Amino acid sequence: MNDRPPNRPASAEPVSGSAADIDAATRRLTAALDALESSVERRREADRDEDELATRIQALGADRSRLADELDGSLVRTRKLERVNREIAEKLDAAIGTITSVLAAEEDSDS
Repeated sequence: MNDRPPNRPASAEPVSGSAADIDAATRRLTAALDALESSVERRREADRDEDELATRIQALGADRSRLADELDGSLVRTRKLERVNREIAEKLDAAIGTITSVLAAEEDSDS
């Protein structure tokens, strides 16, 4: 089977496009390649942004853990100080009571 018209010799292939058609196709191809390159660069930038965000999230997680540990330590110290404060207040109350009793007994003996 021969797809060529019958009057045309075998060596004379039909021209598929003019120079203008080739130039237009070249421009379209160049534009498509430029768009692809831009898209790849945007994707790389997005990947860098995601990596930077992941790094920041990890740093925030480490800071959170450190702060949580510090808070736990502070709570332990606060509870210990509150307990010591209560013990001191009880001892002061007992001392005040003893001093008051001694003073009252001395006043009674002076009268």
